[in-house]
Amino acid sequence: MTGVLVIEDDDRIRLALLLALEDEGYAARGAATAEEGLRAQRQDPADNVLVDLMLPGLDGFECIRQLRRDDDVPIVVISARDDTHDIVAALEAGADDYVVKPVAIKELSARLRALRRRARAAAPAVSVLTFGELEISPEAGEVRRDGQPVPVTRTEFRLLCELAEHAGRVLSRQQLLSRVWGYHTGDERLVDVHVGRLRQKIESDPANPRHLVTLRGLGYKLQR
Repeated sequence: MTGVLVIEDDDRIRLALLLALEDEGYAARGAATAEEGLRAQRQDPADNVLVDLMLPGLDGFECIRQLRRDDDVPIVVISARDDTHDIVAALEAGADDYVVKPVAIKELSARLRALRRRARAAAPAVSVLTFGELEISPEAGEVRRDGQPVPVTRTEFRLLCELAEHAGRVLSRQQLLSRVWGYHTGDERLVDVHVGRLRQKIESDPANPRHLVTLRGLGYKLQR
């Protein structure tokens, strides 16, 4: 049974989410603070983590950063804050997705399933894909630049592999949402933020990218 850890300080919301997730077939457990959630995840890792941003003590952004330092568990933000700045900041902290409250449990469950499917998806049967100084090893789950390892999240790696598989071809944001996140529709900011994070890691000059380029109005492509 898939495990979900819900880090939410509002007792009523946390309980409602736990009950709804259990009805959907998940093994759900809760934490009222970031500190409690971080301890729980270290002691008994869940398959997915839901994080509210407005937490007492450590806020949700720092909670996400610390979760991401420990492992590559899929992280979904659940928050009443729908400002673009907050969404971008949460994704940049390391979240994989962002759901605005009130949460529709069927939609949340579908997103969790999509995250788990792509986490289990088989890597392409290619040993190394080379783009100048950039090397991508889909089977090994590794990225190197100038021979040095590049730390990427699971989502960033999936996005990079998808672009590498279609090297030289433009993929739209909606195509990437579908192929990487498993969503037929969704917030395209997910793609934009993860592309920006990847550029910071794989480009020598992220402001003037050589490999991961934008085609205005069309999408993104990875080129040699």
